[in-house]
Amino acid sequence: MRNFLRNFFLAVVAGTASLSGGGNSASAQTYPIDCAILLCLSGGWPASEPCSRARAEFIRRITPWPVEPPLQIWRCPMGASFEPVDDPGRTRRVIDILFSNASTLPQNLAESDPEKAGALLPAVVRSKGVEPLPHPDGFALHLIQDRADIDISGPEFNFIRSIRVFDVRYARQHESRDSDCSRFETVLLGSYGIQGDFYWSRSSVAALPEAHVGLERWGDHCPSIYHRSVFVDWRDYEGNYGFEQVNY
Repeated sequence: MRNFLRNFFLAVVAGTASLSGGGNSASAQTYPIDCAILLCLSGGWPASEPCSRARAEFIRRITPWPVEPPLQIWRCPMGASFEPVDDPGRTRRVIDILFSNASTLPQNLAESDPEKAGALLPAVVRSKGVEPLPHPDGFALHLIQDRADIDISGPEFNFIRSIRVFDVRYARQHESRDSDCSRFETVLLGSYGIQGDFYWSRSSVAALPEAHVGLERWGDHCPSIYHRSVFVDWRDYEGNYGFEQVNY
């Protein structure tokens, strides 16, 4: 699995790079940005134009306001397969996120006949030849919302669940008129679930990672502090730590 992810990552980076190798800027952005974020994050944000663009979008999403999930995996069709015919002078592009050892494919409903609305069709119609396979009559693809469209519960996807977003909306510390230390804080933690679903929960200044800066003297003899920031950290597929902080 580790070799598969590495090979897949290299293939997609090469593919997205070839997409941006010529033509206008619109054609350079035709690949799903969340697929690029997913792959570049897993590989430790390697130096490339697609990964630079992906990281910029990753940070833009946590820059107020609003604060969004930095990786929106439900926007990356992981059950999709794309293998175009080789073009002369171009790097072969292979984008195939569905693992070769996967036992089942994501399913969708066939809507051509109301009486068969409960029938399941494969979400992916694969074709490795020149001519694509025809879709069934009335075939309609319904993307799964708010989570990945394949099973990502395995440890190879722990890098997704490692992403944390700390939204320090308000943190103030000051000495009151009667010499008491007053502290007020509103901190939210954004986390990813087993299938890549994103949710918010209450947190605190005390729970902020050591890499966060601006609140080091919180609770220390009551110096005057006023702070607002969004902090995101993660670990890539190899377990290497990374973070970004946006103050506002």
